[in-house]
Amino acid sequence: MSAPAIELRGVVKRFGGFTALDGVSFAVPEGSITGLIGPNGAGKSTAFSVIAGFFPPEEGRVLLRGQDITGLAPWALHARGLARTFQIPRLFQRLTVLENLMVAARDQAGEALPAPWFARGRIAREEAALRARAMAVLERLNLARHADAPATALSGGQKKLVELGRALMSGARVILLDEPAAGVNRTLLRDIAATVARLNREEGITFLVIEHDLELVAELCDPVHCLAEGRLIASGGMDAVRADPVVAEAYLGMAIEPE
Repeated sequence: MSAPAIELRGVVKRFGGFTALDGVSFAVPEGSITGLIGPNGAGKSTAFSVIAGFFPPEEGRVLLRGQDITGLAPWALHARGLARTFQIPRLFQRLTVLENLMVAARDQAGEALPAPWFARGRIAREEAALRARAMAVLERLNLARHADAPATALSGGQKKLVELGRALMSGARVILLDEPAAGVNRTLLRDIAATVARLNREEGITFLVIEHDLELVAELCDPVHCLAEGRLIASGGMDAVRADPVVAEAYLGMAIEPE
């Protein structure tokens, strides 16, 4: 049996006197779309930031495909094929949509200091190949018509797709999606969900998804992990998690009935 794509083992993260994650352990199976749910303040975004190297944990370990990545910097994890998106997309505002994708590719020749003077031909060829590759990704995301538009011209949902496109350009095989439904109209949300499902099914990309839209989670995700007050309170299929009385109580006492 292969190692999980991501595994948290007893992770503790504190901010001052506040414990955001209190001994959290869960796994994201390789090739899955795994959901991470819970009420506001449950610790979901902190878990993402710990996995992605933004916050080192005080205790516990984080593993990527069986390798200990605890405390590694985001750039080091990027090189290992882990990428994340944000609830509020973080794009390069002065670049076009196409350029936002192109800059995400790893190991570009032009990044080396002497290259602009001594490897111009190689850089030009690489840039042409990157441009073609980025256009292909935009086609898959139904954004090709916006390739030359400034990133600021896109809707919130389209910006989320650009972030996903940058993750694909980086060659990531494990992608953390932070609330893809937030602020997105239902039509575009269906497109995002279909894109995630297709990338998982056809390319085997593993996703860990934070989401408050439980219907979207039920449609996309298996397994599902639920956090509350920094602790893992339930794991399993969405129907079983929804039916768990501890989960219902965590969501402000509101019943979350399975369909």
